[in-house]
Amino acid sequence: MANTLFGTDGIRGVAGVRPLDPLTMVLLGKAVAKIFKDSSVSGSTRQINVNKFQSDGKNRLQSIGEAKRRKRILIGKDTRLSGYMLEDAITSGLLMMGCDVFLVGPLPTPGVAYLTRSMRVDAGIMISASHNTYEDNGVKIFGSDGFKLPDEMEDKIERLLQDPELANLGASSSEIGRASRIDDAVGRYTVYLKNIVPRQVGFDGMRIGIDTANGAGYMVAPQVFSELGAEIVLRGNQPNGRNINAGFGSLYPNVVKNLVTEQSLDLGVTIDGDADRVLFVDEKGGLVDGDMILALCAIDLAERGELTGNRVVGTVMSNIGLDRFLDPHNISVLRSNVGDRYVLEEMLKNGIILGGEQSGHMIHLSHSTSGDALLTAMMVASLMVRKQKPLSELMAGFERFPQQLVNVSVSSKPPLETLERVQKSIKEVTEEIKDKGQVLVRYSGTENKLRIMVQYHDPEKCEEYVNRIVEAVELDL
Repeated sequence: MANTLFGTDGIRGVAGVRPLDPLTMVLLGKAVAKIFKDSSVSGSTRQINVNKFQSDGKNRLQSIGEAKRRKRILIGKDTRLSGYMLEDAITSGLLMMGCDVFLVGPLPTPGVAYLTRSMRVDAGIMISASHNTYEDNGVKIFGSDGFKLPDEMEDKIERLLQDPELANLGASSSEIGRASRIDDAVGRYTVYLKNIVPRQVGFDGMRIGIDTANGAGYMVAPQVFSELGAEIVLRGNQPNGRNINAGFGSLYPNVVKNLVTEQSLDLGVTIDGDADRVLFVDEKGGLVDGDMILALCAIDLAERGELTGNRVVGTVMSNIGLDRFLDPHNISVLRSNVGDRYVLEEMLKNGIILGGEQSGHMIHLSHSTSGDALLTAMMVASLMVRKQKPLSELMAGFERFPQQLVNVSVSSKPPLETLERVQKSIKEVTEEIKDKGQVLVRYSGTENKLRIMVQYHDPEKCEEYVNRIVEAVELDL
């Protein structure tokens, strides 16, 4: 097995095909169990210095009594048919190693991160391929602190999976672990989300359209909004195992856009299959993407004196319009590589509590350790109520810089610096744009695609520049 099992968001692949086959997943369960059983630290060992997640690492050192108890692992999943197969396989591996397992069923990825912390288990596992179609699946692993595992711990797991002795490891028959199902996981997560909204704020009178992508948020999303008083209209809320992200969700915002305009709703919310990213549609049918959400939340926090250092973290894909919108508010944007794990690392390194991606991943470290679509939706709807303004008015003045993005499917991912035509094309476009725009060419961390993005003030030239690089890619690959 190559040492590239973990991508930018856990393990991802075609369900039933290695590494997402039952045998490898049993071994993964055994590897995770061994890593956490052997570790003297119950968590991801991240150094956290922000608000309620403050820690110097020492408070996670186990006492003698804790070291003797069984390790406890929580497993959640989205609505893919293959989730049952992978859940059973991973559970078997964990039980074989003497770990106890808590099964929470379909639940958003951030819900798994939250319950991993609140239930004080040793690790959490989410079975999901996020925004991919049902044929794919994936595995994301959290430490007891609710953060995704850092690279070094993923590397340890990967090395263990390559060790032939792993198959022979296991607890004695008297030490095999126990699996239990947590029936009220959705309710626990719903209460957590509701508590984020100030008690004096309710959504009574609001009419909200929600598209849950037939995914992990299909139960939680309508429950939390309706319990706070909103009248909701649902789309993409009838999962059958094969329809997750199929024409619904944040990859298809026109679904909720049409819903808002046809039924004159106050707000549209569209999330992805594991509910860690969200986009909005304002009452006029205008799309509000992740850059705009980040700007809106940043200004609100700054006005309340809660934005640490008056800085936020975006990515190299963030639109230049984000910087221009925040500049009058004296808020600066730090940029990370693409991927919510890189956004988070930059936030933790610089003591920043807010970060996000254009795709709709929003991380609010004051409340959560991961991107959370419904948490962000709670905050945006709450802001509308507190300000007594529609979303279109709150976003007035945000002007997106012309931006062209093309995804080219590739069968392999050779280093970009070895592609002569591509490098020449990128250099030529960069020299023409100078400091009046941006060029970004990168491989996707979760799919076999090369992403080509250009920002430039002239939309026609922007498209021309992208097409020139695409032509070079097609010649080299």
